Amino acid sequence: MEATEFSSKVVLITGAASGIGLAAAKRFTQAGAHVCMLDINEQRLKEAEKDLQSYGTEILPIACDISDNCDVQAAIEKATTLWDRLDIVFANAGIGGMMAPIEHMTVADWKKTIDVDLTGCFLTVKYAIPWMKNHGGSIIMTSSVSGNRVYSQPGFSSYSTAKAGQTAFMKMAALELGQFGIRVNAVCPGSVDTHITEQMRKHPEVDNISMQVAFPRGRQPLMQGSATADQVVDAVEFLASTKAGHITGTELYIDGGESLLQG
Repeated sequence: MEATEFSSKVVLITGAASGIGLAAAKRFTQAGAHVCMLDINEQRLKEAEKDLQSYGTEILPIACDISDNCDVQAAIEKATTLWDRLDIVFANAGIGGMMAPIEHMTVADWKKTIDVDLTGCFLTVKYAIPWMKNHGGSIIMTSSVSGNRVYSQPGFSSYSTAKAGQTAFMKMAALELGQFGIRVNAVCPGSVDTHITEQMRKHPEVDNISMQVAFPRGRQPLMQGSATADQVVDAVEFLASTKAGHITGTELYIDGGESLLQG
């Protein structure tokens, strides 16, 4: 395996067993990094581990509920006990949650989305910081165009709020952690070909929300359809690399211009 700047670096990825997270795990593993994969789906983790073993670097899969304080703390302790360092964190885990009008959304559904998407991101960063302060590193979060550029998706109030919160948290973390050489940025994808839509549920009253957006000529100005997971990971790899060494506190939109139509 040809050496890269990621060779022997330690990368932690949440939501790593499918979609963007799995694509990132493959990318960094192929680049020679040691990869800790956190995901709540233990079966998918096992399948992903088998898929990545052929690249010859160390992989540590850990079943973890990213919204659980003790789970996240224990997972990061396990990774850092094994490798004694942490260089790159990709806080990617998230759910779409319930699409519902605000008056019909249950408190439980609201909390679930916020707990996984926003609190899970906070916990990942919180427990990674002590292991990155001495040598710096890169933290990348998966946010979204939702809640940042797009507000026209019916029923997305909990998801968009969580994603808007992530970008605000990213900017605060970038300011606070810059003194330690830790860069913090976010990728904001539009529609991506992943499994996240399988997890989303739709309240029947969503269809009655007014001002639904239609796209008679296509959703993206580039006219190339949804992004692939690998296209998002291209941006993640860049933000993790020395090529982005003077970039922090920045959100990078990866949506083919879709959000320019929907803002």
